[in-house]
Amino acid sequence: MSSTELPFVPPANVLPKVGTVRVAEGERLRSVELPGVTLTVRSRPPARDGLPPALYVHGLGGSSQNWSAVMALLDGFVDSEALDLPGFGDSPPPDDGDYSVTGHGRAVIRYLDSSGRGPVHLFGNSLGGAVATRVAAVRPDLVRTLTLVSPALPEIRVQRAAVPTGLLAVPGVALLFTRLTRQWTAEQRVRGVMALCYGDPGRVTPEGFSNAVQEMERRLRLPYFWDAMARSARGIVNAYTLGGQQGLWRQAERVLAPTLLVYGGRDQLVGFRMAQKAARAFRDSRLMTLPDAGHVAMMEYPETVATAFRELLSDAGELGAQRARWAGRADAGGDAGDREGTDESMGG
Repeated sequence: MSSTELPFVPPANVLPKVGTVRVAEGERLRSVELPGVTLTVRSRPPARDGLPPALYVHGLGGSSQNWSAVMALLDGFVDSEALDLPGFGDSPPPDDGDYSVTGHGRAVIRYLDSSGRGPVHLFGNSLGGAVATRVAAVRPDLVRTLTLVSPALPEIRVQRAAVPTGLLAVPGVALLFTRLTRQWTAEQRVRGVMALCYGDPGRVTPEGFSNAVQEMERRLRLPYFWDAMARSARGIVNAYTLGGQQGLWRQAERVLAPTLLVYGGRDQLVGFRMAQKAARAFRDSRLMTLPDAGHVAMMEYPETVATAFRELLSDAGELGAQRARWAGRADAGGDAGDREGTDESMGG
């Protein structure tokens, strides 16, 4: 279960309409109103017409910015968008206060249904991996391929370092933790998060650390920050206890889409031992293990993750189909230039 946003992006501009939320060069943010929820969507203008859509879902306490590095590396292969889940990033809390895995999954499905972008190449990290698994299982029509980085799937023996995060699910603990850590600076909080989420915190640049501190300061000023964290943590714990067809492992077995699984050998939150179980559960899966990575491999090793996804695309026949479409348009004299980005707003 990943904690706060850890920018792994170059210097960023700031959009006035979203306060201090950082936007990497080439990215844009827009707000999408849907029934019961408003989502902030981060996107990059596609390199050309006809690229298949991709959607990225972050983990507990993270945001769409967690995927910025991978999105930039996949510019020529997919049309990328990343969501801020309700209550995280720049998305406000959901109207019904539902932060369960099912609730977050419902928000993703509502966005895909309203945008008409499906089926997409769906990515998820940690909590986002559990959400993406549920979406792929219940709505296979919306998912072309599935890429999961340290997905938060149930473990019998939970990692010791993950216990404090799980305790946030206990009523009253978040308030108690807030009181006990009132004197902690944003720098201290970010260093703790990086030590927990990265295999090697030394890979974070000074600029990346400064950006993370600024983002932490912004989030701590949000009146719903700890409530969103606690309720989402509770949602993960509750999802771990579900059995039958609603169990996450049972739903993993129902996923039809080709699946790429990425696990870090130094992950302190999702057990590395779960990698082989996941590879067996997802029927059409491939497994990539990164011995030196922690919980957020897409931020520590974005080039490696992007390369593995491109190989998944190739093996799934997507790249060949794309080249055929591009060749057909070129023969017909079609426009092979860049396409304008998506609209700045989208109604629900």
